[in-house]
Amino acid sequence: MSAHVVTHVYFDGGCPVCRREIHWYQSRKALSPIEWVDVSASVCDPASDLCRVDALRVFHVRCGDGRLVHGARAFALLWQRFAGLQAAGRLAALPGVHHALGLGYQLFLWLRQAWRRA
Repeated sequence: MSAHVVTHVYFDGGCPVCRREIHWYQSRKALSPIEWVDVSASVCDPASDLCRVDALRVFHVRCGDGRLVHGARAFALLWQRFAGLQAAGRLAALPGVHHALGLGYQLFLWLRQAWRRA
């Protein structure tokens, strides 16, 4: 992976679970530069093709080639940016595995909304 390719990770820093997970990633050495964008910050303007509401609702990653992905696919791509997680990222990108992870992520999103309302 080329060192000049920057991956942008858009996350909800207002969510304690999300924030803790992002800190875990940030404590590891990435294979290429990653820009961490906390979209819960009031001054955040994620990108012209990603509104703040959508960025807060679902995890997004913008690849170095400009592709914007979200949900389980975004996690699979992010994992591939770390040496110790590359195999998991490739596995997570497989159709059947990706589908199962997507269902698990949808359940997490439902629970997260319930937690945020409480």
